Amino acid sequence: MRPKTRPDGADILREARRLLDRRVEQPARRAFLRNTLSLGGLVMLSGCTLSDDESVERALMAVSRFNDRVQGWIFDPAALAPTYPESMITRPFPFNAYYGIEDVPRVDAGDYRLELAGLVADRRPWRLEDLRALPQASQVTRHICVEGWSAIGKWGGVRFSDFLRRVGADLSARYVAFQCADDYYTSIDMPTALHPQTLLTLTYDGRTLPAEYGFPMKLRMPTKLGYKNPKHIRAITVTNAYPGGYWEDQGYNWFGGS
Repeated sequence: MRPKTRPDGADILREARRLLDRRVEQPARRAFLRNTLSLGGLVMLSGCTLSDDESVERALMAVSRFNDRVQGWIFDPAALAPTYPESMITRPFPFNAYYGIEDVPRVDAGDYRLELAGLVADRRPWRLEDLRALPQASQVTRHICVEGWSAIGKWGGVRFSDFLRRVGADLSARYVAFQCADDYYTSIDMPTALHPQTLLTLTYDGRTLPAEYGFPMKLRMPTKLGYKNPKHIRAITVTNAYPGGYWEDQGYNWFGGS
């Protein structure tokens, strides 16, 4: 058996760039990282010796987390995503999930309760009729998928910032996390949660939110990529502990800004 040789610098950078191509979803950011990637930069961000695949993965995760922080620094909570006339709505709006449409969860409206946890003063669960009784807003915005397609839809519901204030959430907390009826989970930063276009959506195109689009509730954020917009939400947690996410824990960028 030939002895295993230690990869040299060129091999490590080549592998790092290959992993970046797979893991960094936006082409412009991917190109920037590939072109500026160096052994010194990887070591500085990761604090580790780049001697094998595992250490390269750790370094790339450090780069991704650094990228998250940079996106957070430059995020403008007052800047609005573009809106569109209803004539531009994509019909039919595409179904997208990590499973087939035949596996969409069926949530009983009468039994549904939205659970609250973490840094929230009033943790009483919310019924759908209570959420529908709150002031409603609507928007026609573009959904941008990490896979490269986009579609325009009309979403209606409760401004998430209004809801968080109503339940006494700690608005200085770092994260808001979501658990969903389809076992999906994700989390967002508080500035995005408070963005005026972030909605707890209850309707799509003027009718009750269909199951395939997230009934009973979907978080709609036109400032984020599609995988950051959870559907079938059953629980919300406000926290200072990093919650991760279904795709984020597999290497996707956590901030996920569009």
